[in-house]
Amino acid sequence: MSPAEEEKSLPLPERWPRASKFALSACAAAVAELVTFPLDLTKTRLQVQGEAAVHRNGAAGGQAVPYRGMLRTAAGIVREEGLGKLWQGATPAVYRHIVYSGVRMVAYEHLRDSVLGRKAVVGGMSAGAIGQFFASPTDLVKVQMQMEGKRKLEGKPSRFRGVHHAFMKILSEGGIRGLWAGWVPNVQRAALVNMGDLTTYDSVKHFLLLNTPLVDNSVTHSIASCCSGLVAAVLGTPADVVKTRIMNQPRDKQGRGLLYKSSTDCLIQTVQGEGFMSLYKGFIPTWMRMAPWSLVFWLTYEQIRRICGVNSF
Repeated sequence: MSPAEEEKSLPLPERWPRASKFALSACAAAVAELVTFPLDLTKTRLQVQGEAAVHRNGAAGGQAVPYRGMLRTAAGIVREEGLGKLWQGATPAVYRHIVYSGVRMVAYEHLRDSVLGRKAVVGGMSAGAIGQFFASPTDLVKVQMQMEGKRKLEGKPSRFRGVHHAFMKILSEGGIRGLWAGWVPNVQRAALVNMGDLTTYDSVKHFLLLNTPLVDNSVTHSIASCCSGLVAAVLGTPADVVKTRIMNQPRDKQGRGLLYKSSTDCLIQTVQGEGFMSLYKGFIPTWMRMAPWSLVFWLTYEQIRRICGVNSF
């Protein structure tokens, strides 16, 4: 049998290992994203609540809104906007994870197995940064669409008719650079979250396999994923608050933000105006989302890898 014929006879995961892992991780991420998306929407609304920023021309940045906790925010969205609005922005969120999770998982495994050995921290941060950079435009659209219901309640006109219109409008107003608005804090957040998520999951899983009677099954995957969700939430929430505010701010015709000059400026204004703990606005729904997100993702990912004949992560 010739090498070409031999290659064709191999199962798809062996013929195209990286493409297969990309597809499997994207599928697992889409499932996890849809299951936990209402918590992400709630978190986004909480992060811009009480925003104390001021326009550069001195005008108020927006009407003050009463503070709400996680449950009151979620209940308010259902009551004032409808149950379906809890999934507003889910389409670009799924698009984001097809790119983001696909790239980060393939990049992490490659860095871990071929370049960095078991230096998981560096690999996790690098994989998250790479994946998020490519996925940043979809994250921008997701954040802005999540705020559409709030804008309607405040009497402001709707900015977008749908996902495609949102992409085209941002592109027409800010050009290619406009699609990557807020990419710096976005990449910073992704690096921190992945340091917590991928690194913790990988480290805890292998620690349990090497030092306890547990085997490579759903119990081990569940314990490791719960740990990874907590660490990712602690490390990533401050950068997530900054990212959300920068992506949601109004912009001039040149695509420059009217509220914040940079992620550093946003960080300083937020802390000075609302206190250090404002950087952890939305932490509870972030944690409550990341824990089940990680659980659903890792269980789904490990199982579909096994079904498709790909070795365990």
